[in-house]
Amino acid sequence: MEDLVQIEGLAKRYDGFALQDIALTVPAGTVVGLIGSNGAGKTTTLKILLGMLEPDGGTVRLLGRDPLSRDIDALKQQVGVVLDTCSFPVTMTVGDAGALGRVAYDRWDQRRFADLCAAFGLEQRKDTKALSRGMGMKLSLAFALAHHPQLLVLDEATAGLDPLARDEVLDLLRQYMEDGGRGILISTHITSDLEKIADEVACIDDGRLVFDLPKDAICDTAGVARCRTADLQAIATSGFMAPEDMLTLAHPYGTDLLVPDRFAFARAFPAIALDRASIEDYMALMLKGRKGGLR
Repeated sequence: MEDLVQIEGLAKRYDGFALQDIALTVPAGTVVGLIGSNGAGKTTTLKILLGMLEPDGGTVRLLGRDPLSRDIDALKQQVGVVLDTCSFPVTMTVGDAGALGRVAYDRWDQRRFADLCAAFGLEQRKDTKALSRGMGMKLSLAFALAHHPQLLVLDEATAGLDPLARDEVLDLLRQYMEDGGRGILISTHITSDLEKIADEVACIDDGRLVFDLPKDAICDTAGVARCRTADLQAIATSGFMAPEDMLTLAHPYGTDLLVPDRFAFARAFPAIALDRASIEDYMALMLKGRKGGLR
């Protein structure tokens, strides 16, 4: 199927920071999670994709078109956006947001918007300035979904929500993805949400792409071995992993070792404690770990 987002060699330079050689795709029918530390370049990447910033290099295609092209208005009709803050003027009410949607989008579905607001507990007469961060994010999500976009671009869309509310939003996103031609690009610090919904996970650190993998390769296949010094020495001399490839992270109670295939590792070293890798585990080891487990 076609790629809804295509990014190749993306670069953007600021004083003291540079986004470099970012490559990312969102195929139709796919949820792609974008993770990384604060200031890593995630929001800059999303803003370039949406035509809010101009890149210094690389190629960006949003639904097959340049987001800085003259037909950006046509692109906006097919893209739903939730940024990390509520973007509605403080003088508006929830109902005013629905009126704005009718003007802005050809396919605006007022009934859908009203139903989503009711499900989220958003009263039509409520002033947007009186909304909590979590309720503001719910309003933004209701607005983004009510014109039936082909692509959702979400920046911390579940931030500020309690666990039950986050599950409610994730269920809504699953329903949205039932149409196989749609896609979601979601940037978040809540990696447990991505474990429930993402198909692919990409990580940016200090302006560079660190990894881009199917979620199953992380959560279903990879593992974290909880090692003592003797365990690391045994692994390094066994031939199972080359010492220079061993990615480790030390802590007061031992050393964690990233294992690409935990099933093969368990067969080779049944006495070493081994856990399934979470996205957070994988990211921590990739960003903070040290190559060469015995050095």
